[in-house]
Amino acid sequence: MADWSQLPRELLDLISKHLNSETDLVRFRSVCTSWRSSIQLFTSRFPILPKTGISDSTWGFCLSKRTIFRVELADPDSDSQQTHVPWLIKVERDKPPKTHLMNPLTGSDFIPLLPNFPRSLDLLNFRVTELGQEYVLKYINYRPHANSIGDSVTLYMEKVAFCRSGVNGFMLLTIHTSGRLALLKIGEKKWNIINDLPSPYDDVIFYKGEFYAVDITGRTVVLVMDAETTLKVIANSVFGGDKKFLLESMGELFMVDKFLSVGPDNDFDYDDDNEFYEDFDCFMSERTVKLEVYKLDHEEQRWIEVKSLGDRMLFIGDNCGFSASASDFPGCKGNCVFFTGLSREDDGLMKNRGVGVFDLESGSIGPIANNSANSQLFWPPPPWLHSNPVALEDGLNHLNI
Repeated sequence: MADWSQLPRELLDLISKHLNSETDLVRFRSVCTSWRSSIQLFTSRFPILPKTGISDSTWGFCLSKRTIFRVELADPDSDSQQTHVPWLIKVERDKPPKTHLMNPLTGSDFIPLLPNFPRSLDLLNFRVTELGQEYVLKYINYRPHANSIGDSVTLYMEKVAFCRSGVNGFMLLTIHTSGRLALLKIGEKKWNIINDLPSPYDDVIFYKGEFYAVDITGRTVVLVMDAETTLKVIANSVFGGDKKFLLESMGELFMVDKFLSVGPDNDFDYDDDNEFYEDFDCFMSERTVKLEVYKLDHEEQRWIEVKSLGDRMLFIGDNCGFSASASDFPGCKGNCVFFTGLSREDDGLMKNRGVGVFDLESGSIGPIANNSANSQLFWPPPPWLHSNPVALEDGLNHLNI
């Protein structure tokens, strides 16, 4: 029988380079002592980052990492008639160690948690798969009564692309308030604002070893970092919608184009009998009316519209984009895009920060149906997560969920 602990160091190094997530890296190091000593874990502690070049209203920035997981039962009861839909969560670990359980598509905590929600999970009873990561910058502000840096921060609202260099080194790419790209290499004391602005940039991503960015027209560039950082155009504008998002799926680069509108679904749907202030938010709030999906053709250097995603489900959030296979979520339908934004309820009101879904096959768009398997992906937590289903039901009733 082969002794896996005696694999050559060169082979272990080669295997480790093909591990795509920190979760896989932890599992790799858990096999045996020799495997554990063959590779170091990436640090999750980041230094205070400078403000110079990007902000004058803060002491500096702290960088936070969040990870999106699919959680499911390790061994679901095959005799049970109940479908166990996996749960999507986002986890953020603060300093000092504190774990936040978050909505996977937004930057908000799941608040309030159920009164008897388990504060720890035995991962031997669950199968956990990493689907994606996001990095967020937080302003460090002066608050004299704050107990820690974590208590004195506010979120920088632009997406951050992260590139690791070695064990402790990294680079960041984000979008400056002017719409330009801003680059920071660890150890530098000033952000590098890249003065290329045919149109303001919408999104950034680190993809296959390079930084990519897309502007509001769909024009896409890749950063070329030689002696001086320059931009190379790899796809021209597609125009179209109002907001562009980049994400990777199955090794390919996708762009989701979001079309926004202001006002009610029907521009003539206005009731003069209603008070002005009751309708004001409805008329002033943006809503998503359409999505288009594109895939980058590297050879042709252009975006090609995608009419079908097959089994894939795309997720675009406030600071991240990721994908999953519908076959891994029983009862869920593929060929769709989940997104954040305002969605209209049946009573005509706008539901703030709701999760919507766009079906590429039918072209339909709207909030997730409460009775669908899709509604079980986010919140509330699934019954199988709690060892006492009755207690879980009581908690949901307590919060009127």
